[in-house]
Amino acid sequence: MRFSRKGDITATVMGIYSIRSQGHQEPDDVGVVIKGVKVMNNISTVINAFIVLFGLIYALDLAYPDSMKYTFEFVQKILMNLDGHKLNVKIQQLKIKLFA
Repeated sequence: MRFSRKGDITATVMGIYSIRSQGHQEPDDVGVVIKGVKVMNNISTVINAFIVLFGLIYALDLAYPDSMKYTFEFVQKILMNLDGHKLNVKIQQLKIKLFA
């Protein structure tokens, strides 16, 4: 999802933002948004922001957004091997293909 230069994030259910100055490779700021509110900023990398977002989802017992449900389930159950015995059919088929 792209935002205007003003950075309107109020409609964002859950996500990671990265602000980069024109002509720079490294971001000036990376952070996490939940329910339209910046809950963390100044995170060093997008990967660390994803880890923080995943931890916040667990700690706050939030439901995965419908648009990202399968992405988070894949990370949780396949990559992190949490609740790996309770797999959705789509995730189970993907796991079989990945580890075949």
